[in-house]
Amino acid sequence: MPEGVEQITIWNLFLQADLVVKAVMVMLAAASVWTWAVAVDKWMQFADLEQQARKFERDFWSGRSIEELDDRGGERPREAMARVFSVAAREYREARRMGFPADGAQQMLDRVDRLMQAQIAREMGRASRNMGVLASVGSASPFIGLFGTVWGIMNAFTSIAVQQQTNLAVVAPGIAEALFATALGLIAAIPAVIFYNKFTGDLDRFGDRLDTFSDEVAARISRLLSERA
Repeated sequence: MPEGVEQITIWNLFLQADLVVKAVMVMLAAASVWTWAVAVDKWMQFADLEQQARKFERDFWSGRSIEELDDRGGERPREAMARVFSVAAREYREARRMGFPADGAQQMLDRVDRLMQAQIAREMGRASRNMGVLASVGSASPFIGLFGTVWGIMNAFTSIAVQQQTNLAVVAPGIAEALFATALGLIAAIPAVIFYNKFTGDLDRFGDRLDTFSDEVAARISRLLSERA
């Protein structure tokens, strides 16, 4: 490199950038870190949900009675699937305690189904926590980076006008910092979009699994009611 020419590095680009472009770069770097933190948290969350669901399904099909499974979960079950099962089991227990009210088995099954669907909605709300962060970062970061790029190019043209020179040494630093803002926007947005799509698929599969499980619970309670009849 010729003497007297300052090397263009990422750090130098940041230090030499305009205050507005610096703010954009810091914002995008923070968004990128936040994206990865959310992604790691969601990865662990869905892995736990999958493991807990698999374990509870084994217990459900192990031949234990509804009462035994409900007692095993305690007052506040920790697993999402156990909480869905718990609301149905307690409605069944209450109906049995009252001697199965005269409004009939179908009405009780309807109540059980509504309770399970309400609980599934709550579980899906828990499972989708922070998904909005990934969606926001994925959609907004490219535009924030583009704003930094436009601002940086404006500064580059201002430098040309002030110095009245159009050689590469005058233009390059401003153009480089402008393009760096775009690059940071893409670095934040691309993983956010990938993670959002991945976890959206995981969330849909988890919701389908809970819906299928609720149908199995309803079928089991219906069979018990038929045996009593």
